[in-house]
Parts: sequence; C-alpha cells; structure tokens
Amino acid sequence: MARPDEQLVELVLRGSEDAFRDLVRRYQRPIYALILRMVRDPAEAEELAQDVFIKAYRALDRFDRSKKFSSWLFKIAHNTAIDRLRRKRPITVPLETPEDQADPLTLIADRHAESPSIAVERGELAQAFEVALGRLRSAYREVMVLRFQEGMAYEEIAEVTGLPLGTVKTHLHRARRAMAQELTRMGFGPEKKPDESERNR
Repeated sequence: MARPDEQLVELVLRGSEDAFRDLVRRYQRPIYALILRMVRDPAEAEELAQDVFIKAYRALDRFDRSKKFSSWLFKIAHNTAIDRLRRKRPITVPLETPEDQADPLTLIADRHAESPSIAVERGELAQAFEVALGRLRSAYREVMVLRFQEGMAYEEIAEVTGLPLGTVKTHLHRARRAMAQELTRMGFGPEKKPDESERNR
C-alpha cells in the first residue's frame, strides 16, 4: 500500500532519500504535464520539472504540513513556469466567446461527467482537444489542466495559482467556451437539427 504524502514528507525531513524519490515518482508526470501545457516545449518542460523538485527538496522544511503537499508542489511548478514565461513571450491565441453562446461540448462544462482528460484520449478528438487547448492563453490552459486533469477544487486552484477564487472560476468558464468554439470549428460540435422549412421540403 502506497504511503500517504504526509508520511513521505516526514521521512524526507528525517533524511530519507528513498522517500523523496517516492514523491518524485508520484508527481513527476503530472508536474511535467502541467508545465508542458504552460510552456509548450518538451525539453524546456523537462528542465523546469527537474527544477521544481530541486526547489521543493530545498524548501521542504518550510512546508506547512497543515496544507496539502500536492497543492504546495503544484504552486512551485506554477511559479517556476510563470517565471520562465515572463522571460519570453508565450505563443498563444486568445479565444473568448460571447457569454450567450451555447457550449457544444457539455462534457467539458459538466464536472460530473467523465473527466475530459480521459474522454479525449481517443483518436481524432484527442488530437483536436490538444490543438484547442494549445490555442488558449497559458493561464486558461493551466486552470483547465488543474481542474480536469488533476481534479483540483476551485479553492485548490486558487491556492496554486495565487489567483482570486472568482478569477479562477472566470478563467475556467472562458476556457471551456473557448475550447468549445475551437472544437466546433474543427467539426466536433453538435449536429445541427434541420429547421421547419427543411423538414417540410
């Protein structure tokens, strides 16, 4: 049975290198995935992910153990990626849709539905999802990944990103609508029903 994060952290603080390796193995994939979605460069994401774990190891004695270790670690990842992005201009295409536009992919909007990170791992939709996600602003990409891939609550996302709770909700709302608009452009929207005049022909 896997040891909980809290126990591993305690062992690391007592000098266990094996416990830290367990934490790295547990989080290296999601940390890398988050950073990759933000910086859009695999080699750079790998380098930054390594930096995250080095920073976490050096700062672990200052970690507030009343908080979740995963949120603390993702916050370090967020700050590390943001620092890199600030030193260069990120390539993004802002996408926002009118508030009254229908969302053709209710899967993305419905948090009770199957996780988008699982649902889109199939064929062309998976590729289209990645393309659409890549065209979002980096801030929108990040909250989408934290919410739907990592399953974080709004409050956790706010803690990780340092954004007000209301801003997190706004980013997610706009990101979902932008994703829906882009996926519709690529042919993954709902089928249009024929209007009355077409049915009477």
